[in-house]
Amino acid sequence: MSVLRKLTYPELEKLVSWARDEGWEPGLNDAQQFWACDADGFLAIQESGTFVGGGAIIRHSHEFGFMGLFIVAAEHRGQGLGRKLWFHRRDTLLERLGSHGAIGLDGVDAMVPFYAAGGFVQATRHRRFCLHQLGENAVTALGAVPLTDVSDEALLRLDRQCYPADRVAFLRRWSEQPSAKAFAIEDGEDVLGFGVIRRCTSGWRIGPLFAESVQVADTLFHSLAASVKEESSDDLPVFIDVPDANQEGIKWVKAQGMEEVFGCERMYYGKPPELAHHKIFGVTTLEIG
Repeated sequence: MSVLRKLTYPELEKLVSWARDEGWEPGLNDAQQFWACDADGFLAIQESGTFVGGGAIIRHSHEFGFMGLFIVAAEHRGQGLGRKLWFHRRDTLLERLGSHGAIGLDGVDAMVPFYAAGGFVQATRHRRFCLHQLGENAVTALGAVPLTDVSDEALLRLDRQCYPADRVAFLRRWSEQPSAKAFAIEDGEDVLGFGVIRRCTSGWRIGPLFAESVQVADTLFHSLAASVKEESSDDLPVFIDVPDANQEGIKWVKAQGMEEVFGCERMYYGKPPELAHHKIFGVTTLEIG
């Protein structure tokens, strides 16, 4: 007999470990960060008393939520449990949002028809690129300052153009987590760009990377890469998830010699948010938005 219920924190850690086994490259501190974002934002399904699957239903604001980290243990797939869990997650998150709230998700290609049948519409493709070796180009660029030097107000002005919710508290926790580095480029009281890099399973993940121009994004990228190269004796790969909606961003990562290693579709239930896509050079996460 299957039971749908809230996920516990130890189960979230298990879910993230399953994501690691699937090759999703979660950050080393993702469980703690996701839980701090919304402790009520996770649902589980158990079968005969055993936890067998779960997923996120993060409420970022009254108007925007995100579904992600959707996994059923391999030995329990093909039994309809995932379908039951997924629709319960969608409906529960809709109840947590306002009447005009929208939900986002990032779906692998094989799942797009299923999500479309559940009311989600494709918006853009997110492509994961990998820089296998940082090389000598990873040098701290002039003009980059620690994100801690930036005021909440200035940070929010740029982030709100690229993300459909006010999330300064999340960004502060995200950028100050263990093993993370974060930089910004300022122009007077304005932030021209900012980015965060964090340690993941087999390397480093950059996200978010928001910038007013390719030049600013490039400066931040090299500063982030240099910051982790300086403290790591291993030349580990760097990953970044870039939306097709920013074609200049796609051209830029390819010019860096980065290889496309994964892709998924960003989809929305409800009205898609209006974002400055040309400023999004790297999304924050594929797991919770």
